[in-house]
Amino acid sequence: MTGATIETTFRTAIVPAAGLGTRFLPATKAVPKELLPVVDTPGIELVASEAAEAGARRMVIVTSPDKKSVVDYFSSKPELEATLERKGKTAQLEKVRRAGELLDVEVAIQEEALGLGHAVAQAEPNLDDDDTAVAVLLPDDLVLPTGVLSKMAEVRARYGGSVLCAFDIPKEQISPYGVFDVSDTDDADVKRVHGMVEKPAPEDAPSTYAAAGRYLLDRAIFDALGRIEPGSGGELQLTDAVALLISEGHPVHVVVHHGGRHDLGNPGGFLRAAVDFALDNPDYGPSLREWLIERIGTAH
Repeated sequence: MTGATIETTFRTAIVPAAGLGTRFLPATKAVPKELLPVVDTPGIELVASEAAEAGARRMVIVTSPDKKSVVDYFSSKPELEATLERKGKTAQLEKVRRAGELLDVEVAIQEEALGLGHAVAQAEPNLDDDDTAVAVLLPDDLVLPTGVLSKMAEVRARYGGSVLCAFDIPKEQISPYGVFDVSDTDDADVKRVHGMVEKPAPEDAPSTYAAAGRYLLDRAIFDALGRIEPGSGGELQLTDAVALLISEGHPVHVVVHHGGRHDLGNPGGFLRAAVDFALDNPDYGPSLREWLIERIGTAH
């Protein structure tokens, strides 16, 4: 491999979490959607764990001024921890401490919701000079099994530039997605990106490779974000900045991920994720499976 080693590809993960969570109202009047539990673990912790597993040491949460509790979740809770320790509740104590031990958490404030590109740009002041690349993880998107970020880091170490995650979607289902225009490399699961089309009709889609919510972006993305024009609604789109870099010869690749995903951004997807995770949980899985079989059998 040439260029950066895998170990030094990135150290900082940016997690945009400033949305209003309108699809979860009224619950999100008081609780940010990123803290809604998938069984007993908020989605924001699942994403933080994925980033840490891939080598991140710091996470910058981009959030709105009234969602401070998302960042507070990663702080220690001395009184709660002392109570659990005194009562000998070791398992619960480990769960309470787990999030805060994953990585260092910082906050960047997005005063207005002006698009994903704008949200990512707010994290630039948090970066150090040696942050030559950053990972961006959308907390609504659970990509399973984890590990795609590590593969993306390998691809950046080989080719340089920026690397995105893609799923191979049946052509007739491609329309809701951003779709990549790609060519092959010597690895069947790594494609060179030449462009991207948002929500094409199936017959107009340049491929069947659709964008997922994982990005490993060269530091050049911040310069590009400063040069693109706002789109509809005055929003800055991250994909427009990536497209600008491609037009200027910046190498962009996708890693095709073979696995599943859950969309935590809507109640239906969130419920599927909760059931999926609960079925794998030894404490809840067996009885839940029995209940589901019985419940489905009596459904009309």
